[in-house]
Amino acid sequence: MRGSPLFLCLFSVSFWVTLMPTTGDKIFHFGACRVSMSTAEIRAGFTAIKANIQSRDPVRSLSILSHPHPLNRVKSSDRCCIIHHLLTFYVDKVFKHCTTEDSFVNRKISSIANSFLSARRKLGQCREQNNCECGEESTEKFKQILTNYEGLNVTSAAMKSLGELDILLDWMEKSR
Repeated sequence: MRGSPLFLCLFSVSFWVTLMPTTGDKIFHFGACRVSMSTAEIRAGFTAIKANIQSRDPVRSLSILSHPHPLNRVKSSDRCCIIHHLLTFYVDKVFKHCTTEDSFVNRKISSIANSFLSARRKLGQCREQNNCECGEESTEKFKQILTNYEGLNVTSAAMKSLGELDILLDWMEKSR
């Protein structure tokens, strides 16, 4: 039985390691909700395909995420709501219409989509506990994003939104 304390110690360490965020994950505070995700991993995947995606964007005169600056000055209390809307927007609208003939690009898009889906699921749990309420400001800002998106055909809008992913990631990093 001399190995029992060692076994208990190893078991305890392995238990705590499973509770910790994986390497590269950051904890984001969106209002009262906390979500861990690896923006570095998402950014690396996006960087690998950014030139390809942005070259498919036929409309250079419009921005979906930054015109007229819908993500600027979002109140702390509205961050949970707006990020939940944005993650849902990307999962339900953008990623579904971003397929290319390049399997590498498609795999990267799928990986990013899975990360967004996971983060949305975590935010959904927080929302179920009524910790993520939508104020008028966040609702209006998201409506502006939808208006910008719906002003284009589905494929162009999806590619443009994916091409602007760095705007969203930068905003998320700043709102930490």
